[in-house]
Formats: sequence, structure tokens, C-alpha cells
Amino acid sequence: MLPPPRTRRLSQLFVGLILYGVSSSMLLLAGLGVDPWDVFHQGLSRRIGLGVGTWAIIVGLCVLVLWIPLRQRPGLGTICNVIVVGVVIDVMLATIHPVHGLAAQVAVMVGAVLLNGIATGAYIGAGLGPGPRDGLMTGLAARGHSIRIVRTSIELTVLAVGWILGGTVGVGTVVYALGIGPIAHVTIPWLAIGGPGGEPPDLQTPADPAGGVDPAPAAGMDAGR
Repeated sequence: MLPPPRTRRLSQLFVGLILYGVSSSMLLLAGLGVDPWDVFHQGLSRRIGLGVGTWAIIVGLCVLVLWIPLRQRPGLGTICNVIVVGVVIDVMLATIHPVHGLAAQVAVMVGAVLLNGIATGAYIGAGLGPGPRDGLMTGLAARGHSIRIVRTSIELTVLAVGWILGGTVGVGTVVYALGIGPIAHVTIPWLAIGGPGGEPPDLQTPADPAGGVDPAPAAGMDAGR
């Protein structure tokens, strides 16, 4: 007997968020470069102090404030995203040593990107609200801007600022940018509650001011956050 849909959604949500935090930590531990937002979080951590995960939480909360003029409404998944991913990152970085040796670093980096795509599919497929960063992008897109231009502009900006602050930009950043989109595009439909090709009823298009997220734009450079 299958569990009730709400229970399945919550279970999938938290599994996705935990795996997302694990995959982000793997990129950080590999030391070959991280995704744009984590370059920013890492730069803040190195320049000011506090953990990378703590900065992910702080930045996520600040981004949520920007939702207010866009009339975006966070879902349960949005709030959990802000907290769970950051906590997992801090726990992982506090308990696991950085990876050494190029072969091991590359293996961890590739595994991180693959796991991130699966985690993205699980989290978005649960249909309980977009991540704070994706919600900001879809909110701006709903004001008549191209989702690709908005996403690229924001992520290049945080990438540049993070690099200036001391965040690691490298091959891992490029592999993430090129790999996460195709992986997420495959996993999101299959992990959507309702079966292959099904769209969770809580997911809406970027033009919807209610704060939904379209699986296609969500599978960009920083899907799921």
C-alpha cells in the first residue's frame, strides 16, 4: 500500500534537499570549483567567517526578502530549502576532510554533479515550492524578462562577486554549468509526483505570480536552489 500523496511529497522533498546539500558539499570538498551561488557563499565564508552552509542560509533568507516586491509566495519546500541545504553543508564540511589527489577530486566532482541533478529532480518533483534563488528568477521573469537572461545575469554576478571575495572558480564550476541542466531535465519529469512526464499540481509556470517554478528553467546553472 502506497503512503498518502502528502507523505510521499514530504519524504521526497527532504530526501532531495539532503542529497542536494550532500552534492554541494562534495563539490566543495573536491576543491575544483563549485556552482555560482556556492562560489559566493564560499567567498563570504573566507572573507568574513562563518560556515559556507551558514552563509547559504543567510543569503537564502535575504533572497526571500526580495520576493516581497515580486509578490512571490514561498511554499513549505522553499522554507525547508533555505534551512536544510545549509545545515547539511556545514555538517558535511565539519566532519569530512577535503579530497586529495586529482583522480579522486575529479571522481567526487563528477559524482557531485550527477547527484545534484537527481536531488534537483526529487526536490522540484515534490512540488512544494521553488528554492529561494529560483523563485527570485521566475519572479523577475514574470515581469516580462527572459528567464535565461535573468538567470545568466544573476548567476554571473554572484559568481564574479564570489570569486573576488575568494570563492573557488574552476573546472568544477564549468562541469556543473554544463551538466546540471541536461541531468535535471531528465530527472525532474521522472521524479515528479504523479509518474513519468507528470507535473506536480503545485508546480506552475514562471508567469504565475503565486511563486511556482517551471521545471525547464529550474534546470539551469543552479537548479533547485
